[in-house]
Amino acid sequence: MRKLIRFELRKIFSRRMTQISLLLLLLLSALFTVSDYQNKYAFDGESREGNGKAAVEIDKRLAAEYEGILTDEKVRQMMSDFKPKADLHGMNAAYLYQNAIQSAVFARFSDLNGNWNGLGVSDVFGNEEIKIGYVDGWLSFSQNMVKIYTLLAFVIIIMTAPVFCGEYGGVDTLILTARYGKTKCPAAKAAAAVIASLTVTAAVTAVNYLAAFILYGSAGSDGSILFAPLIYTENYIPFNITCAGLLKYQILLAFTGTVSVTGITLVLSAACKNLPAALTASAAVYVLPAVLPVAETHPLFRYTGLLPLYHAQFVALMSVEQMGNGVLYAIWAVPAALIFWGVGWFASRRIFAGHQVS
Repeated sequence: MRKLIRFELRKIFSRRMTQISLLLLLLLSALFTVSDYQNKYAFDGESREGNGKAAVEIDKRLAAEYEGILTDEKVRQMMSDFKPKADLHGMNAAYLYQNAIQSAVFARFSDLNGNWNGLGVSDVFGNEEIKIGYVDGWLSFSQNMVKIYTLLAFVIIIMTAPVFCGEYGGVDTLILTARYGKTKCPAAKAAAAVIASLTVTAAVTAVNYLAAFILYGSAGSDGSILFAPLIYTENYIPFNITCAGLLKYQILLAFTGTVSVTGITLVLSAACKNLPAALTASAAVYVLPAVLPVAETHPLFRYTGLLPLYHAQFVALMSVEQMGNGVLYAIWAVPAALIFWGVGWFASRRIFAGHQVS
């Protein structure tokens, strides 16, 4: 069985389509990371201003200056330190951006003109203890990973779709008439597909996290995502979790998404007669949630949100609910992924084994 799995793994990674798609994914990952880093901007409100590395250094220094638990005194101090020195010309100061800390505090504690609106920390965040830190770099990285993990799903489809239907051109006759053609061979194909998918997901995750660590460092991982600039969609997650907690969920959902997509694609690979049909059907099923008329606030989203697209687009799924033990509803993606994989494992093997050969 091990030899069969190794043989199928070599077939998957030796395909030109797989190699090209993986190369493109890595190139796009590098482009997203470098572009986002170079487009960083920060002004400390006094004299220092810069882009890229300079902006990151400014934001880190300011985060370290105010680091710790957010208090009413710190809010008033920040509002004073970053008070606009020029006419905003009617612009709402809540949308003013000078640096990550200023944006975070103005978005929640500023009136239209950039003055303190009188709200306290408890008025905005309730009883939550908000930790200030350099969250800008890691939240920026998280947003990039949403794009990368979404593209990764299509790479997984490209890798997995030929596993069964790629044999439907005469090779299936040789396989299905062999001694283990209807038992071990389909099982090895299904096993190799998920091993290859998980390996690629782990590699893509490791490479991108290494790049983020080099560019942004480890600072801010314990900072609350609730105190961050408005530019981040992670602000829609209404729970007081740290950047480290957010990223752990994102990685987990990346792997559950990979397992789910692999299971779905295996079934369609076995069911479709040719590769173009398998690729098209798999991609269509993956993007289906985007066209379903189910809003994120609808009760049905608790179920549609467990479809693999939302594992990559993880913010909506993480915003559903925080359960009694502090774990987010998104954890249900794990059993959902196991169901997708289980159905894919058994259905694809049965379909392929029952395929009529001439």
